[in-house]
Amino acid sequence: MGLLVSSITIRNLDDKLKASLRMRAASHGVSMEQEVRNILQNTLAADANTPDGLTFSQRINQRFKGLGLEELPMPVRQPARPLPGFDKP
Repeated sequence: MGLLVSSITIRNLDDKLKASLRMRAASHGVSMEQEVRNILQNTLAADANTPDGLTFSQRINQRFKGLGLEELPMPVRQPARPLPGFDKP
């Protein structure tokens, strides 16, 4: 079975966004079209890794929610040690 290749047209693209895309593509050494493909691929691959639609930090927060961890006291910081003196023999 052959690979189905599709194309899309994006209308009303903001000029600043298009310029940013052009610069990003140039910095990666690819065409704007290839840069868009890369962005879509990376974004959709990241979404596929989070089936619940949550980011990593949101999943961590959700997992430990209700344990009272947000109420933990902040430890008192100790003063930094003085820097060693290199001017003495």
